[in-house]
Amino acid sequence: MPGAVGSLHYPDRMAVLAPERSDRESHQPRATPVRGRPFPRPRRDVVPTLPADRRLSWILAGTLGLVALVVRLWGISYPQDPLFDEAYYPPEARELLIWGHEYNRGYTFIVHPPLGKWLIAGGEQLFGYNSLGWRFPSAVAGAVAVVVLTRLARRLTGSTLLGMVAGLLLALDGFSFTLARIGLLDVFLQVFVVAGVACLVVDRDVVRARVAAAAEIGTGFRLGPRGWRIAAGFLLGCACAVKWSGVWFLALFAVLSLCWDRAAWRDAGSPHPSRTVVRRGLPGAAWALGALPVLTYLASFTGWFLGETSQGRHWAQRHPDSAFGFVPDALRSLWHQHAEWLRFHNNLSTPHPWESGPWSWLVDGRPILLWNPQGLTDRAGEQVIRYILMVGTPTLWFAFVPAALWLAWRIVARRDPAAIPVAVAITAGWGTWFLNLDRTMFIFYMAPVVPFFVLAVVLVLQDVLGRADGDIFRRQIGLGVVCGYVAVVAATYVFFWPVLTGQPLSHAEWLQRMWFPSWF
Repeated sequence: MPGAVGSLHYPDRMAVLAPERSDRESHQPRATPVRGRPFPRPRRDVVPTLPADRRLSWILAGTLGLVALVVRLWGISYPQDPLFDEAYYPPEARELLIWGHEYNRGYTFIVHPPLGKWLIAGGEQLFGYNSLGWRFPSAVAGAVAVVVLTRLARRLTGSTLLGMVAGLLLALDGFSFTLARIGLLDVFLQVFVVAGVACLVVDRDVVRARVAAAAEIGTGFRLGPRGWRIAAGFLLGCACAVKWSGVWFLALFAVLSLCWDRAAWRDAGSPHPSRTVVRRGLPGAAWALGALPVLTYLASFTGWFLGETSQGRHWAQRHPDSAFGFVPDALRSLWHQHAEWLRFHNNLSTPHPWESGPWSWLVDGRPILLWNPQGLTDRAGEQVIRYILMVGTPTLWFAFVPAALWLAWRIVARRDPAAIPVAVAITAGWGTWFLNLDRTMFIFYMAPVVPFFVLAVVLVLQDVLGRADGDIFRRQIGLGVVCGYVAVVAATYVFFWPVLTGQPLSHAEWLQRMWFPSWF
């Protein structure tokens, strides 16, 4: 994961450094001229050097992930009743264990790829067909997402402290907490997306370092197999095999990865960086970020291919005159099945009491009520309310919009390499939902992009904290503000804990936590 490359230096100029330079200059290296070309102009998009505390940073990240896992597992089997869409995915996961594919009932329509349901099935295999079984994999995925985000933030900011802040904020997010305690698909989409993006960021830095170390750039050279990019292709393919919304992350980050390659060759002094990318980078990218995700996606349908009664499996045999008859029947049947799924998703406009739009997601406009049994009383006969609300920690989510605006400023004013992948992820995970506003949507569609909004908040906190080599008093004040903000988020999370876990509340205590009418 991010940080596994150790303490490599990641110069912006991508060139062999002069043997003598000050510490300050080491962050602004200059390229050696190639074939008489002039020095590139000084630039501001400097990739930070990773701190030298690799082992300690892994221990801290692992500890945070373990704590997040324990907190998410505490009382996870309560309530034992299916919550929201647990009425669909755990039963289908059980069917995968029995038949290898979802049972093709006449009254239901299976509309998502099977990988997320296979992961739920793993928990059911371990603990049985019960609430613990179908929720345990979600808790693990949520804790892994905390660790991966910690490592990604450390790499983007060059700070172990800020990496821990990012992971802690995600662990303290009420939305991500409830998402990791319910047997839905979206938490798996979240962890695969964050892990895939993290691998591409590591690949970016490794390629920069390798190109920079070359004595002769010219028209480029073969970089050989790029394990981190291959891992990213596999993980993003897994994301698509959980839910189709992972496709946007795959497409946009594939383009961004090629842009990073071009920047590496350009900064190293290659006379034709675009041509070099086409020759040296595009073939490998086509495999790692094109063919491999498709193969990964198809592999998730192995049970469907082998099943005789899987949904739509024999459509092509019943329609031999359909187009592209030279394609094997199984693939044509799967293609038709996907066309049916696409039609379903595009035309999904059935009103729902807890539906919401993308604009409202950023401010917790319409969180989802997962559980609210009626008629409960205590021993004194007073009303007791048990409420499980999938709501983001307000003091964190209310910072998303200003953080996104600050993110845009960092890109325009600084060409900040940390802000660009965060902005691309926000576009892929939130902006694309505006393409079809007539569709019925829910706030849990935010799952894969929430970690990147958290990163946007962390980048704001980075500027609040100030430079490590800056004024000490200024740094201390900034550190106090950062710690104070994290403490406020933690206190808010604790305050909302009862409505995240269904703890008994009096009517007055419940009303204190219902901040807006749309939360009822």
